Amino acid sequence: MADKKAQLIIEGAAPVELPILTGTVGPEVIDVRTLTTTGRFTFDPGFMSTASCESKITYIDGDQGVLLHRGYPIEQLAENSDYLETCYLLLNGELPNAEQKAKFVSTVKNHTMVHEQLKTFFNGFRRDAHPMAIMCGVVGALSAFYHDSLDIKNPQHREISAVRLIAKMPTLAAMVYKYSMGQPMMYPRNDLSYAENFLHMMFNTPCEIKPISPVLARAMDRIFILHADHEQNASTSTVRLAGSSGANPFACIAAGIAALWGPAHGGANEAVLAMLDEIGDVSNIDKYIAKAKDKNDPFKLMGFGHRVYKNFDPRAKVMKQTCDEVLAELGIKNDPQLELAMRLDEIARNDPYFKERNLYPNVDFYSGIILKAIGIPTSMFTVIFALARTVGWISHWKEMLSSPYKIGRPRQLYTGEPKRDLQKLEDRK
Repeated sequence: MADKKAQLIIEGAAPVELPILTGTVGPEVIDVRTLTTTGRFTFDPGFMSTASCESKITYIDGDQGVLLHRGYPIEQLAENSDYLETCYLLLNGELPNAEQKAKFVSTVKNHTMVHEQLKTFFNGFRRDAHPMAIMCGVVGALSAFYHDSLDIKNPQHREISAVRLIAKMPTLAAMVYKYSMGQPMMYPRNDLSYAENFLHMMFNTPCEIKPISPVLARAMDRIFILHADHEQNASTSTVRLAGSSGANPFACIAAGIAALWGPAHGGANEAVLAMLDEIGDVSNIDKYIAKAKDKNDPFKLMGFGHRVYKNFDPRAKVMKQTCDEVLAELGIKNDPQLELAMRLDEIARNDPYFKERNLYPNVDFYSGIILKAIGIPTSMFTVIFALARTVGWISHWKEMLSSPYKIGRPRQLYTGEPKRDLQKLEDRK
């Protein structure tokens, strides 16, 4: 709500009054929507100082290391909740009671299968195609199979699409992996939990069904929770922008997946493993730590610090605990890459250089280690990120459509040629 106003003084023009809006928490926001009446608009590359929307879903305080989903701290959700309960919270605004949760879980499980003909889509991709390339294609193709609920103005259709996407993403992700491995695609099992079912479809085969470790399933569930939503990041903003055009939900989520694919966004945990490969051995750590401290050296320690969190990543503590549990469960002691990662973790937590700059290991650092330990290849890391983030994307998409909105249309500062006349070809020099 607007409690006070800011005054913009422009030389040679009358002062402009701009309302100052306040949310329930967070900094005040200057409403510049009326600025266009003066023939001017703001310039903010990367939207570093611009709120593009109003939202009730997620709040981040980067300075204090706070991440809230509908008001609940991420640490409490990761410790005491599960992924589908968190999905319900993000979608509906409140945690479910026992009856609501049972109904929601049952509904999601009843939508885990994908249309059988969707399998034929995979044959059009090379076996060595990047998994994210395939995910972009098959998620967008869902609109060709589930076109019975694409009326975005219909609340019931929006609910059905949301459930379908949450339910089918693990199935599609596992299908992508199995296709790249040349193994039979596994059907989902509705007697398993969400995370158990994903691991079953990833690692079991028709000739050998192994029990799913509860420790690994819980670790996978936590990874899903900790990546479920992160406010107006690049991919979420992309989903909102695509949705503002009236595009169907499957197309919007495919757009989000494409944005997430960027190495500066969803590829961070994959970059951690690439960095560990570059360092190579524990004996090289001192050399690479020196390179990281040298401002003239292009080398960067991936998985340390965060663009938003200037103090610490609140998700990292839970992920570190989960990482320890997974490594203990799997009895991994002699993996050179994991040994290297743990040594880097120790150094960053004790070296004054990193402590003074708040360059602590973030969620991507630990999630990369966990996924590698479980046996998931690095090329699949961003696919799993997309799987987890789908509920955040669809929650923001639903929120936008449930209130008045306008098609997104950013402005620009034009620095090209002014108007000029076209010369005939023979007159051009």
